[in-house]
Amino acid sequence: MASDQEGFSYPQINQDSCIDCNLCVKCCPITYGVAVHNKPTAFAAHHINNDIRMQSSSGGIFTAIAEYVIGNNGVVFGACFDNWFNVVHDYAETSEDLQKMRGSKYVQSRIGSAFEQVGRFLDQKRLVLFTGTPCQIAGLKSYLRSDNEYLVTQDIICHGVPSPKAWNKYLELFSKKGPIQTISFRNKDTGWSEFSMKVTFATEQYRRDLSKDYFLKAFLRNLCLRPSCYQCHFKTLHRESDITLADFWGIEVVLPAMNDDKGISLVLINSEKGKQVFQAISKDLICKPVDYLQATKYNKAATQSISLPEKRQDFLAHLNELPFDSLVEKHTKEKIRTIFRRFVLKIGSKTKKKLLHNTTKG
Repeated sequence: MASDQEGFSYPQINQDSCIDCNLCVKCCPITYGVAVHNKPTAFAAHHINNDIRMQSSSGGIFTAIAEYVIGNNGVVFGACFDNWFNVVHDYAETSEDLQKMRGSKYVQSRIGSAFEQVGRFLDQKRLVLFTGTPCQIAGLKSYLRSDNEYLVTQDIICHGVPSPKAWNKYLELFSKKGPIQTISFRNKDTGWSEFSMKVTFATEQYRRDLSKDYFLKAFLRNLCLRPSCYQCHFKTLHRESDITLADFWGIEVVLPAMNDDKGISLVLINSEKGKQVFQAISKDLICKPVDYLQATKYNKAATQSISLPEKRQDFLAHLNELPFDSLVEKHTKEKIRTIFRRFVLKIGSKTKKKLLHNTTKG
């Protein structure tokens, strides 16, 4: 894999080693994608353990699924930080190791050898949970070339994947504060709807909400996303994954009694295997069934690609020339709460006023 000037990795063929088998093309999920025809069932849900819920981006459903898999001698794959806070795919075999996978990470993860590792665990007839973006799930299944009874897949409703280069430029803003200890993209100290970026150091911490943090501003303004995200082939309600997880934006309208601003997950069950897993973990959840079309209409990222901003190319072209905060300030003029509203909502004006009551204060 080789990075381009924007920091995105692409496969590079070693022509000296190539035997012209054409497998790299045959396993491409874009070229040879699988058509899925299903009718998902949907739930609003959150974990009964409040500590797990508060450590999670939304309702903590990933943890419930992952602990079920590990409890059955399984292995869980997900996105984690490495020692330098790059986002990589790794696996866990104990409940304690799941902590590194909790929480959203708004950076394109490096798959590395994860697909090969999944294959080896499946050959051992061990239950495997693989979590990732919809395109990563499609890539894994295409790589394996057949479904496997021991494989459970869980994707997310994905906004898009930012450039790792932009992420590293953002981290440079903290270079004088000492080594970073933890990072949370979706800290809930001030609530789920007003989430914030939180970075902790040995003697201090940084926290800014989505309207003020420079990386979240660039992310929600679509300034640093991978080119394919602007024409995503995986924006659909008919997915290859067994389970889809997302924030339940619009819970104030669909099920207002469940909304306590601590995080509610939208759960889409896409297959019989997903149904069996969800039934097995239901004892650990507070959940209510909802109509999947009604639930997803408040989260347009489920079915629509994000728009390509005019300033994107200029923003990424100047990553090496300006400090990240100055670059973001130069390219963002509109208040980020306005952008966030467009990101999560697609509803009528009356309903919109009700939904955005909290985010429009002040």
